[in-house]
Amino acid sequence: MFKFFLYIIGVILISIGLFFVIIYLNLLTIGYSFFDFVKFISRRVEVWLGLLGLLCIGISLERWIKNELLLRHYSKLE
Repeated sequence: MFKFFLYIIGVILISIGLFFVIIYLNLLTIGYSFFDFVKFISRRVEVWLGLLGLLCIGISLERWIKNELLLRHYSKLE
């Protein structure tokens, strides 16, 4: 249950982060260079929340990925 909750929180955080990155893409249309854009979004909390969401999803799926690879490994041996 904890892993499911962590997965849902991760999806929400990634959604927030991607939403704001798309919103901030408008800065490129008003004359910001790409390096200025990257510097700006790297300092925003919303973008870091998206990366935190990726980490949460990775942690919540870690056990499932190990089990899937284990099952694939055994099925190849048989």
